[in-house]
Amino acid sequence: MTQGADIAIVGGGVMGSAIAYFLMSDPTFHGTVLVVERDPSYADCATTRSWGGIRQQFSTRENIEMSLFGVDFVRNAATHLSVDGEAPELGFREQGYLFLASSAGLPVLESNVALQHSLGATVELLQPNELTVRFPWMSAEGIAAGAFGPANEGWIDPAGLLQGFRRKARALGAVYATDEAVAIRREGNRIVGLSLKEAGEIACGALVNAAGPQAGQVAALAGVVLPVSPRKRMSYVFDCRKDLKQAPLTIDASGVAFRPEGGQYIAIVSPPEDEDQDCDDLELDYRLFEEVIWPTLAARVPAFEAIKLTGAWAGHYDYNSFDQNAILGPHPEIAGLYFCNGFSGHGIQQSPAAGRALAEHILHGGYRSLDLSNLGYGRIPEGRPVKEANVV
Repeated sequence: MTQGADIAIVGGGVMGSAIAYFLMSDPTFHGTVLVVERDPSYADCATTRSWGGIRQQFSTRENIEMSLFGVDFVRNAATHLSVDGEAPELGFREQGYLFLASSAGLPVLESNVALQHSLGATVELLQPNELTVRFPWMSAEGIAAGAFGPANEGWIDPAGLLQGFRRKARALGAVYATDEAVAIRREGNRIVGLSLKEAGEIACGALVNAAGPQAGQVAALAGVVLPVSPRKRMSYVFDCRKDLKQAPLTIDASGVAFRPEGGQYIAIVSPPEDEDQDCDDLELDYRLFEEVIWPTLAARVPAFEAIKLTGAWAGHYDYNSFDQNAILGPHPEIAGLYFCNGFSGHGIQQSPAAGRALAEHILHGGYRSLDLSNLGYGRIPEGRPVKEANVV
């Protein structure tokens, strides 16, 4: 492989594959796309180890609009991603998200819901008595209100969406290479190619960094500082005798979250800020479950006082330490370098919108569908964070 490609994408997870799909499906594009993925099994990929959540309950316009498009895309995946009459199985479970807020967090919750309503999201603001009527398994002690999304929120099979994008992109002509980027070549302020560990030198007209948790390392190959790194998140699986399998994905005011998963339940919480360090390993630590998650769940859901831990797994967020929001679009000074990074746990639901946005910018010089310029790389050197309050 020495001829190169018009567009090279480093990272073949859900983001890289979404970008490849939208590039190849653009009727004005007749070029070549190369997707470089070091592990085609995706065994340790951030995509396949995620919860596959879909929600509109964010605190920023861009995130809400991206996720609204994402759920519409998921609903119509058979139309978009079918190959030879075979559609991907995404298994969308539309059971909603429920965000709970204490009195201290109530103003933020109310402000978020107002913004979500203004953008067309279906979200209900529920008082404590309404919460316990709607969700009788829950204790509302210490809760001032809850925001529930009864429509367009839930979860999908993340591997199903990844493979759907990948299969369709390849059917449209994108080429996937099992390899690893080890250098990025620049001529002045223009990207001209990259070096792969196995295939060697590859020429390209544009390069997209879609390397997930390793995005910061890939950016460094081009001499660019990108505040994106892997942060480990551990998910715990447990049994409960009482059937709560129709519960929404519930986020306690403390940050502890749970949802049904098959015949069991899964739970997660972000570690304390002083313990949340960059981390490449997938080793498990049960301390968070024993000291934080279980006591919180038992207080919020009385039926969870008697549960049995049956398993756990770890995965990585592509964590943007600057403001926990996506970094999208072109580098402001290096021609041909594009970012699709730093989703900090929101990547599955936003991959359709992000893939479309990157394809639009690369092929047409700007966004045509959603204006995501506020999420550009330029905000980092400018010290202009776009803060997201609803990071789960």
